[in-house]
Amino acid sequence: MLVRKTADAAPDTEIPGVSLKTLIGEEQGAPRFAMRVFDVAPGASTPFHNHWWEHEVFILSGEGVVRSVEGDTPLKAEDAVLVPGGEQHCFVNTGTTSLKFICCIPVASAQPPAEGLDAPVCDPVVLPTR
Repeated sequence: MLVRKTADAAPDTEIPGVSLKTLIGEEQGAPRFAMRVFDVAPGASTPFHNHWWEHEVFILSGEGVVRSVEGDTPLKAEDAVLVPGGEQHCFVNTGTTSLKFICCIPVASAQPPAEGLDAPVCDPVVLPTR
């Protein structure tokens, strides 16, 4: 069993205004799924992208929207989100405080289950304007 504190995970800050910490993944011995925590600054967003896997998200704090090609859906603390594989999406902080959420995905070594949902990881596309 592993218990890990968020403070012990190094942040990936490649995207301005977005901090991503992998709490549990292959390096911690998880063979199938990774648990990550995102911290999105006010006005910032994750990239608008798609990938073959679905992922589950739980909003810890803050306010924002999950954006898809169909539009924006408001989010707040204690909301849960299922993003199906292949769906273009991003998370946008529309609030005045940090938007924090847990995101669970397959580990990096996982393979696509079927043809047709094999988009490159984080394939950026043009962000829809509102």
